[in-house]
Amino acid sequence: MAIASPNKTNRTKEATPAYGADQIQVLEGLEAVRKRPGMYIGSTDARGLHHLIRELVDNSVDEALAGVCDTIVCTIGKDNIVTVTDNGRGIPVDTHTKSKKSALEVIMTTLHAGGKFGGGGYKVSGGLHGVGASVVNALSEWCEVTVTKEGDTKVYQQTYARGKPKGPVAVVGKTDRESHGTTTRFFADEQIFPTGHEYNYDFIVQWFREWAYLTRGLTLTIADDRIDQQMTFYFEGGIVSYVRHLNRNRGVVHDRPFYVSKETPAGAVEVALQYNDTFGESTHTYVNNINTIDGGTHLSGFKSALTRTINDYAKKNGFMKNDEALSGDDVREGLTAIVSVKLEDPQFEGQTKGKLGSAEMAGAVQSVVNEALGAYLEENPHVARRVIEKCLNAARAREAARKARELVQRKGGLDNFSLPGKLADCSERDPARSELFIVEGDSAGGSAKQGRDRRFQAILPIRGKILNVEKARLDKMLQNNEIRTLVTALGTSIGEQFDISKLRYNRIIIMTDADVDGAHIRTLLLTFFYRHLEQLIINGHIYAAQPPLYRVKRGKDEAWVYNEAELRANLKANPQKADLQRYKGLGEMNPDQLWDTTMDPENRTLVQVTIEDGVRADETFDMLMGAAVPPRKKYILTHARDVQNLDL
Repeated sequence: MAIASPNKTNRTKEATPAYGADQIQVLEGLEAVRKRPGMYIGSTDARGLHHLIRELVDNSVDEALAGVCDTIVCTIGKDNIVTVTDNGRGIPVDTHTKSKKSALEVIMTTLHAGGKFGGGGYKVSGGLHGVGASVVNALSEWCEVTVTKEGDTKVYQQTYARGKPKGPVAVVGKTDRESHGTTTRFFADEQIFPTGHEYNYDFIVQWFREWAYLTRGLTLTIADDRIDQQMTFYFEGGIVSYVRHLNRNRGVVHDRPFYVSKETPAGAVEVALQYNDTFGESTHTYVNNINTIDGGTHLSGFKSALTRTINDYAKKNGFMKNDEALSGDDVREGLTAIVSVKLEDPQFEGQTKGKLGSAEMAGAVQSVVNEALGAYLEENPHVARRVIEKCLNAARAREAARKARELVQRKGGLDNFSLPGKLADCSERDPARSELFIVEGDSAGGSAKQGRDRRFQAILPIRGKILNVEKARLDKMLQNNEIRTLVTALGTSIGEQFDISKLRYNRIIIMTDADVDGAHIRTLLLTFFYRHLEQLIINGHIYAAQPPLYRVKRGKDEAWVYNEAELRANLKANPQKADLQRYKGLGEMNPDQLWDTTMDPENRTLVQVTIEDGVRADETFDMLMGAAVPPRKKYILTHARDVQNLDL
C-alpha cells in the first residue's frame, strides 16, 4: 500500500461541468454491485474473492441455525469452479406474488431480497442483509443454482451470466421425495478480480473449523481438487471443543472447561471458558456465528459477570478481605473463553458487524454467567482454588507493574515530557501528520535519520531483539529498556493507563532488515503490539516497511527488486549483463537510497497490519512465540520450503 505525504491540493479555475437531471444515473438490478464491488465484498483482491465463498456458506449455516440443515460441502474444482451444497430446505422456487417471477430468480438477482427481514423464514441468521447470493451472482462470470424441495420430485435450476438470468427457472430432472437442499456453482469473474482465482485452502479450512465449533452437530467439508486435499469438521462438543482446541498448546489450570447454555428473553447465550498458565487473554465473541472482533454488549456482560462472580467467591471463602478486589485484568489473565449469542434482529455498531450494540444482551449474558459460574465454583472447590490463586498472582504482578511504572515515571521514563534520547523526533506536532519508524540497530538508525524528512518522520532505533512478551507479565516488560523506550516514544502508556488519544504518531512503521533476524524482530514487535497495544492495530496505526532485497544495475540504469521472484523476472526480461547488489541490512544502504526505496511516501510500499481473524492471530502468536516447542517445530518443518531470503 502506497502512502502519500500530506500536501495541499492546488485548485485551478476550470469550467464547471453541467449537473442536471441528465447526469443522474440509475443502476438497474445488480449493476450497482458490478460498478462498486468493494462496497459489498470489501475489495477485489484475494480477500474479496474468498468473501464470495463465505457469503454462500453463511447462507447454508443459517439453514443449520434454523435446525433444517446438518451437512454443508464446498468444493474448489481444478477449473476453479466453486460448488457449495447444503441439505437445507432449498431456496423457494414458487412464484413471488409481487414480482410475478420465481422466488429463486428474485433472490439471485435482487439486492436485499430473502427470508431474513421478519418474514418468518429465519429466527436467527448471520447473513443479515439479504445480499449474499445476489452479490456472488453479480460478480461471477457465470453462476448456476440447483434446488430440490422435500416432497417434490422435481429438480429446479437456473443459470446466470454476470448476474442476469440466461433463461427462466427450469425443471432439469427428477429425484426422490425425501431430497432437499441447494447447490450453487460459480466461476468468479476475472473482469472483477484481476488477481484471478487464487483460493487459499488453509484460509477456508480455518473458517470451516470455526463454523463447526459454533454450530454443534453441523458437518462441514472443504475439498480442493487442485491440490487433492479435503477436510471434514464435526464437533459434538461445540464451543467446549473450541476452547480445548485454543488451549491445546498451553498448560491448563483445570481440565474440564466451564460451560453454560441458556435461552433468555433477549436470545440464546452460550459460554465456555478455561484458564491456562499463560499471561494473555483469549476471549472471542460471536453473534449468530458472526465473529464480533470489536466485542460489544455481550462481551461487556461477560466481563462484568466474570469479575463480580470471582470476587464474590474469593471474599466469601476467605481468599481476600472485604476491602480487597481483583480487577478485570486480574481475572482475565490466562483466560480462554468463547461467548456466543444468538438473537433475532441483532443491532451492530458500524457497517462491519464487528461490534454488537443490542443493549439487552449485556444483562442477559451477565445474568446467565453470574448464576452458572457461581454454581460451578461452589461445586468444584479444587478448580475454584486454582483459578483464584492464578488471579491473585496476576493481582500481585499488576501491583508490581504499577510500582515499576511509577518508579520509571519518577525517573522520567514513561511520560511525554522526557522522551528517550535515542529518539530522533520530527518537527511536526500534529500526530495525524507524523510517523515513527522503528528500526533495528544504530547503523540502520543512522541511515534512516540522515535520509528521512525531518518535518514529519521520527526515527527510533532499538537494540537487537526485544523481550518476547508472550512469555512475560507487564512488570517484567517494564524492566526491559527497549520496550520502555518504545512505550515512552508512542506516548500512550500501557496497561490500565493506556490512552490512545495521547498517541504521538498516526503511523508506526516497523522497518527491519530483509533477512531472518529482521523477520524475527518484526515478529517480536508485532507480538508486543498485538498483546498489549492491540487498539493501535485495530485503529490502523501499525505498518511494516518493505525494503528492497537487491539493486540491479545496468550501466546508468538501476532497478530495485523486493523479492526473489521479482529478481528472476527482471533478469529474464533483460538479457543484458547486470551488476547485482544484495542488501542484507538497511545499514548497507546509503541514506538517499533508503529514502528513495523505503521511506519516501511517493515511492515506498507499506503493508498495513490488520486483524482479519482474531482466533487465527491468537493461535499464530501462541504457536510462534509461546512456550510449547513441538507446534513451532512442526510449523517450521511444514513451511521450510516456502521461505525466501534465507541466509545461512
